[in-house]
Amino acid sequence: MKNNYHIINALIVNEGEIFEGDVLVKDGKIEKIGKKADGSTISPSEGIPQIDARGKYLLPGIIDDQVHFRDPGLTHKADIYTESKAAVAGGITSFMEMPNTIPNVLTQELLGDKYKMASTKSLANYSFYMGASNDNIEEILKTDPANVCGIKVFMGSSTGNMLVDKIDVLNEIFSRAKLLIAVHCEDEDTIKNNTKIYRDKYSEDVPIKAHPLIRSDEACYKSSKLAVSLAKRHNTRLHVLHLSTAKEMGLFESQVPLKDKRITAEVCVHHLWFNNLDYEKYGTRIKWNPAIKTKNDQEKLFEALLENKLDVIATDHAPHTLDEKTNTYFKAPSGGPLVQHALLAMMDFYHQDKISIERLVEKMCHAPAICFQVEKRGFIREGYHADLVLIDVNQQTEVNKSNILYKVGWSPFEGHTFKSKITHTFVNGRIIYENGKFDESVKGERLKFNR
Repeated sequence: MKNNYHIINALIVNEGEIFEGDVLVKDGKIEKIGKKADGSTISPSEGIPQIDARGKYLLPGIIDDQVHFRDPGLTHKADIYTESKAAVAGGITSFMEMPNTIPNVLTQELLGDKYKMASTKSLANYSFYMGASNDNIEEILKTDPANVCGIKVFMGSSTGNMLVDKIDVLNEIFSRAKLLIAVHCEDEDTIKNNTKIYRDKYSEDVPIKAHPLIRSDEACYKSSKLAVSLAKRHNTRLHVLHLSTAKEMGLFESQVPLKDKRITAEVCVHHLWFNNLDYEKYGTRIKWNPAIKTKNDQEKLFEALLENKLDVIATDHAPHTLDEKTNTYFKAPSGGPLVQHALLAMMDFYHQDKISIERLVEKMCHAPAICFQVEKRGFIREGYHADLVLIDVNQQTEVNKSNILYKVGWSPFEGHTFKSKITHTFVNGRIIYENGKFDESVKGERLKFNR
């Protein structure tokens, strides 16, 4: 009975509209949706608990298409259990995790190992990317499109043996891959040349404010342009991750319906929230790759999001310990923790009238489901898995050490008070998170894809 619920009086946000209504959840699926306006409310069912969501918004569960949970090999700073728990508290019910763990996920055997691990550790639903290198094309081609979210290609520096920098290899991957290719785009030669300039000038004391000049807009644009040209040449299903520059926006379509796009684009919360003026306050805590860039880039990214040039909002959650981050420029790693606070951050933009809650749901729930062809998730529809989030826009959430769930124990939002509060997160119909408490008795499910 724990995955049977009757949610009543909710403000349901789904497919471009908000309406007051009820949702009946049975056996982990959405059985019925009722609307107050047309009198189709759902009668109470004996033995099924009611949750009165009056005044709260009911959203589909967030699908985060880009996280780094560091498991295996880097578990001193994160693992699938700790980060999926933080994700669920942040309204993320499904995640897609990257292959640059230790060892790098470059074989089907290693990919299978991650799925086995997640089945016993993850509180959220999960999928894992197959990694690409300069010499594992045969392993890539074995990947099952129905059971794996995509292929990850690092066209910029990465952990271990995952930089794909040979044009003949890129052509082979783009022409032969049977499923979506997700790319990290930064041109390695441009970055190396810029690094030399700043190292010659500052030696090892390069200031953090130089990060977006070293990992420049030109480095991003050159690599993204190459990826887009390869995808057009080979008709590849391409998804460009964590775009960070105004210049790159000219590479993407805004008029084509999302379901018909062969090339889609993602923006991450930190590139919408921060700009280069914030380096003075936050230092290496906001060192990400690609780098946070100028206020103009930040504003143009938001415009492109609303214009549908950018299709998906994700986190690129990539935690490091504070000891690792509190270091000189070259020694401090790039990345930071975000999954617990991404939805809350975007809800602050809603409170600022920068984005409607309907568009927010479109970009964080519907669009990832459409882009990746996720089976029966990402929408509040009858027959779909009951991955749901209740959010109260009249309660606040203060971020502090006592309530940060990331294994690393810090957040770039520490000290900030968000204007909304996530009260409940349902995963497959079960309340996994409720007002700070967790039900860890059941784990998430492997995502399936309609391909």
